[in-house]
Amino acid sequence: MYSYAMQTLLVFSYCRAKAPAKLFYLAGAFFIALKTAEKETELMCGIAGLISHQRRRESGERIKRAIVLQNDRGNGLGAGYGAYGIFPGYEELYVLHIMASTETAMEQAATFIRRCFTVHKQEPVPVWNRVITDHPYFQFFFVEPAIPDGQRLPGEESDDDYVITKMMSLNKEVQGAYACSTGKDMAVFKGVGTPRDIYDFFQLDNYEGYSWLAHNRFPTNTPGWWGGAHPFNAVDWSIVHNGEISSYGINRRYLESHGYFCHMQTDSEVIAYLFDLLIRRHGLSITDATTALAPPYWATVERLEDLEEKERLTMLKIIYEQTMLNGPFAVLVSFSGGMFSLTDNTKLRPMTTATQDGYTYFASEISALYEMQENLKEIFTPRAGQPVIALYDRPAQNSGVSA
Repeated sequence: MYSYAMQTLLVFSYCRAKAPAKLFYLAGAFFIALKTAEKETELMCGIAGLISHQRRRESGERIKRAIVLQNDRGNGLGAGYGAYGIFPGYEELYVLHIMASTETAMEQAATFIRRCFTVHKQEPVPVWNRVITDHPYFQFFFVEPAIPDGQRLPGEESDDDYVITKMMSLNKEVQGAYACSTGKDMAVFKGVGTPRDIYDFFQLDNYEGYSWLAHNRFPTNTPGWWGGAHPFNAVDWSIVHNGEISSYGINRRYLESHGYFCHMQTDSEVIAYLFDLLIRRHGLSITDATTALAPPYWATVERLEDLEEKERLTMLKIIYEQTMLNGPFAVLVSFSGGMFSLTDNTKLRPMTTATQDGYTYFASEISALYEMQENLKEIFTPRAGQPVIALYDRPAQNSGVSA
């Protein structure tokens, strides 16, 4: 196989010898664009997700197969999983999954947590050290807020606000300690390694959940470290992301004006916080929130004949202008009420879905869908900016989200 440079030289030489000058330059430009697209595809992250609409619990075996198939989409510098419904009997408690670089940092994090929460249970996260020997420390804390509603600081009135505020403070104040996830009846497991390494390291065959997320990371302009791996979580919301958020700066400043602070050194973190802000705090539907983040172009809005829809889109674009995500991206989001996907409004990153036998599946590649369900009858590829929303048949007690 010739190298990329040699292929380019051969094509240019052939075109120069056989074609007129104009065709020579057109052929050369087309070939460069094609090879650039091929190389960009090789650098894309991998995404997979599945959800049981009847909340049937299962191990992560199927999601592991789907993301391991996409192994070439990563480079071993990050992978992770998110699972919901894995702590039966503790559904009403927040599960703080804390990672710490040292035992001292973990002790300081535990002291911080006991000061802010009532801890019902604390235990080390089981890991298999033979897979990855150099790793942080991990612990679960099953908690509820220690301070009653009426005595909390402004911005901490609800339990979710209290938890997310305290965990952002922990990320900032306790050096070497970070919260991987903070939701109820769920956890995020992530780190530096391949998808198979991380699955085996956290012994995910021992957990059963009714929805699973998976990610294989190829970091480009942000560091590959344990806290920077996906999924990212903000209380109820967990996201995996393929692409690049070039609007990170303005998105981050907008979030900071609403009390959110980013500490994980990656652009993907803002997406989890944006969904928490727009849907949980502002009360937007999933459809409106996804429209705010990936709105249609103004030219598209202006051509609409439906005046009510035109007014809705205009208001979302104006009010939530600073939440718009620029750049190529595909995002998969899981929460206590279901799962949904979203791509940028020109769809520069892939997303495919399928629904069968009470399950909905999501993946970056069609082949990964078949790893989760062999006999799929219909596969759906959403349009650019079109969300695919899969909700549970039985709403969760703590989910008041509408599609």
